Amino acid sequence: METFKSFGSKLYTVNDSSFTDIALELFQFQSVNNPVYKRFIENLSISVEEIKTLEQIPFLPISFFKTFSLKSGDWAAETVFTSSGTTHQVVSQHAVPSLQFYLDNAQRSFEYFFGPITDYHFLALLPSYLERQGSSLVAMMDYFITHSNSKHSSFYLHDYERMVEKLQELKTDKRKTILWGVSFALLDLAEQYQLDLSHCLVFETGGMKGKRKEITRFELKSILEEKLRVNSLFSEYGMTELLSQAYSKGNHQFRCPPWMKIICRDLTDPFEKGLLYETGGINVIDLANWQTVAFIETEDLGKTYQNGSFEVLGRLDNSDVRGCNLMIL
Repeated sequence: METFKSFGSKLYTVNDSSFTDIALELFQFQSVNNPVYKRFIENLSISVEEIKTLEQIPFLPISFFKTFSLKSGDWAAETVFTSSGTTHQVVSQHAVPSLQFYLDNAQRSFEYFFGPITDYHFLALLPSYLERQGSSLVAMMDYFITHSNSKHSSFYLHDYERMVEKLQELKTDKRKTILWGVSFALLDLAEQYQLDLSHCLVFETGGMKGKRKEITRFELKSILEEKLRVNSLFSEYGMTELLSQAYSKGNHQFRCPPWMKIICRDLTDPFEKGLLYETGGINVIDLANWQTVAFIETEDLGKTYQNGSFEVLGRLDNSDVRGCNLMIL
C-alpha cells in the first residue's frame, strides 16, 4: 500500500473474495505506520511477515483507545469521538481525520441494508447521547435527519408527548418512518404510552446506559414488539472506536457491510480465533478505520456463523457498561 489515498479508493470495492487480501495489506501498513499498534505487535513477539490469514492478525484491545491516540500516519484530527461513561470512568477517544468521511461511510453502511435515507423520516430518541459531547451516534443521526430532506425528521430528548404526536401524524404518510432510540428510552416510551407503531421501523441501540436493569436482547425484543406493536425490532451495532455499523433486520443476527467483518476469539486464549457457533469474544475488522486501527478486540460476547452474521450476547465480566447493545446473558 503506497498511500492512504490508494487504500481509500479500494474500500468500497471490497467483496467476499477480496476482503482478506485488502485486510492483510492494511494490516501490513498499520503494523508499520501506527506507532502504538506497532509496539503492541512487537511486545507480543509476533513477526509481521508471517501473518498470512485474518485469524493470525493481532487485534488491539479496545481499552487502548482510553489511553492512546491511535493514528496510522501523520495527520491532524478534525474531530474526536468519545464514548459514554460515568463521572469517574476514563472514556475512549477516537480521533478522526475527516468527519465527512465518517458520515458518508455511516450512510453507506445504512443504505447497504435499508436503501436511501431519503426514503425515511428519522425520529431520534437518544437521551444520554444528546446530553454529552462527542457522540458519534449523534453525529450520524444528525446527518441522517438533515439529509433525509424531511421536515418531520428530528431529535427528541425527553419530550415523549411531542414525539408520539409526530408518530401518529406520520401514520398515513407515504414515506416510511424510523424511530431510532436508545434501549432504555424505548422501554420508557413503551411503558408510558399505548402505541401502535406497526407503520414504523423501530431501531434500538446503546443498551440501558445505567438507567435501567440490563436484560437480554431477546427480552428487549419481546417487550418492545408487544408493547409498540411492531412486527420486528431492528438493531444497530456500532461504537465510538468503529467508523462502520452492523445491523440486524428484525432477528437476533447482525450483518456487516462488505468492508467490515467479525471474528470470534476463544475466551481463555485470545490468540485462538475463528470460532463458529460458539460463544466467544468479538473481534472486529473495520476497514473504514484505515487511518486509525482496523483490528479491534472488543469486550463484547457473541457468536459468529458461517454466513458471516453474528450475535451479540453480552459483555465480558468486569468490562465497562457503554454503548452498543449492552444486553447481558
